[in-house]
Amino acid sequence: MGSNEAWEVENGIVIDSSDEPRPIKTAHRISSSSLRKKSDRSLGLNIRPLLLRRILINLQEVILGTKISILFVTIPFAIVAKYHNFGRPWVFALSLLGLAPLAERVSFLTEQIAYYTGQTVGGLLNATCGNATELIIAIFALYQRKISVLKYSLLGSILSNLLLVLGSSLFIGGIANLSKAQRFDRNQSDVNILLLLLGVLCHALPLFSQYSKATTGTTSPADSILLLSRVSSIVLLVAYIAYLFFQLKTHQQLFDSEEEPDEDGENETAVIGFWSAFSWLVGMTAVIALLSEFVVGTIEDASSSWGIPISFLSIILLPIVGNAAEHAGAVIFGYRNKLDISLGVALGSATQISIFVVPLCVIIAWIMHIKMDLSLSLLETSCFALSVFVTAFTLQDGSSHYMKGGVLLLAYMIIAASFLILPSTTDEANLIGAGFQSSIGFFAA
Repeated sequence: MGSNEAWEVENGIVIDSSDEPRPIKTAHRISSSSLRKKSDRSLGLNIRPLLLRRILINLQEVILGTKISILFVTIPFAIVAKYHNFGRPWVFALSLLGLAPLAERVSFLTEQIAYYTGQTVGGLLNATCGNATELIIAIFALYQRKISVLKYSLLGSILSNLLLVLGSSLFIGGIANLSKAQRFDRNQSDVNILLLLLGVLCHALPLFSQYSKATTGTTSPADSILLLSRVSSIVLLVAYIAYLFFQLKTHQQLFDSEEEPDEDGENETAVIGFWSAFSWLVGMTAVIALLSEFVVGTIEDASSSWGIPISFLSIILLPIVGNAAEHAGAVIFGYRNKLDISLGVALGSATQISIFVVPLCVIIAWIMHIKMDLSLSLLETSCFALSVFVTAFTLQDGSSHYMKGGVLLLAYMIIAASFLILPSTTDEANLIGAGFQSSIGFFAA
């Protein structure tokens, strides 16, 4: 896209980009577009100062271009609550709400950049930024030595995508389409399930080794588990690179979802310029980092004030609120009987967390000289493994109905109840980040 065309896009003038390379139409990209509002592109064209015109159009497209833009007001309230001591539980709640529109807008901005970079670079950008919120929260949890919060939040993201998001999509889609056949392409889901099973294996082996008498020698069991976790993380990152090559190059047709036209019957095009999108992306990432620091720093106080276990807040509440926009998009397409998009969002996010974000955190912790491993407790590992197995059986025949979605939702409710009723050792001791080795496999520096 040339500079003149970029200027026209920047100023709200619709251009024909049919000859330009377009980003791969992944399920994530199409799903996130369901929560966007169509803007009046003529707004601001009558304003003479070019700079003011660009600012107004950017504000309209970026801030007001989502149906959940009202949640942006919680961001300044969270900052005020933080620095005026209004109560740390309030800081946690407001920051968590503020992350929801930011996560959706990051997806929008990466899509805008992808229009200028083409399919490959745009696909890589979407793949690495698809779970930017979880990754930033994880990095701040690492920095504050809250290893268990990190593991809880990432595990919760996987469980919510596999059971809550996918279950809601299948259930609502089944109820709304009782008279229609609900089928989907199994090829993409089979790939994601295989990679999730690889993630289960890498998480289960450290747990099994704790109960194996074979873990002996000159090194302690903790050191052996740590070494195994780091090796497994490298293997998972290699698997993720192979997955990207598979998705963006050799088998792109499996992940290239059918794009819906907009209200005027035309496919979407870029609505802001490259450098505007890049600047907004940097700014919103910085705000996400600030709110993530607030969330990680106040989660213990929120747990104590509300009487809710930290494990429940991290595994259940944080993923639900933080990814509400992405989840809502998947459910909307389930309602429209477009299950391929819903499955692409739910399974794609779970896979990315399992084989990219989690092992990347282990490697980052290694660089920071923090002893983070892949070991989870028996309860957490069982929840992860059984969720993958239940999802695999649910999708095995390529068809769906509301009963399958209902079972996934009920499974999620049971898991949520278990973390609410059975608090972990971390909750009981209230020693997150204090530098301890617990009996459930969390090793903190």
